[in-house]
Amino acid sequence: MHTPTEADVLAAADAIIEAFAATDTAAYFAGFSADASFVFHPESARLNSRAEYEALWAGWIASGWRVSACSSSDRLVQPFPGGAVFSHTVATSIDSAEGPDSYVERESIVFRVAETGGLEAIHEHLSTVPDDGSAA
Repeated sequence: MHTPTEADVLAAADAIIEAFAATDTAAYFAGFSADASFVFHPESARLNSRAEYEALWAGWIASGWRVSACSSSDRLVQPFPGGAVFSHTVATSIDSAEGPDSYVERESIVFRVAETGGLEAIHEHLSTVPDDGSAA
């Protein structure tokens, strides 16, 4: 079973991050498998498929939401046979009907090697960062 390189994982993660930063719906969701799951701390339940997240995203977009900036720091790649875990701290700024907002979160993305040989995200998890400033 193929173990992805750190460079492969960073390229896959960066494609997702860059598409998110551009609010590029098609490119963003292209990085996730159809059976991907998502755990977002502001949401009341896990999203059990890419389609569930796409529906949520479409509602955000319809309400005027868009990403205005996004940066990634404190990156860690943990490859294993058949996939990898990518974790980082992500700083996001958005515009919405309620006005601009910014937040910092921790994010983990689990990748698997796809049948094509590339990487696809199968799980994304967002959590808050402690207020004490101890996170990078």
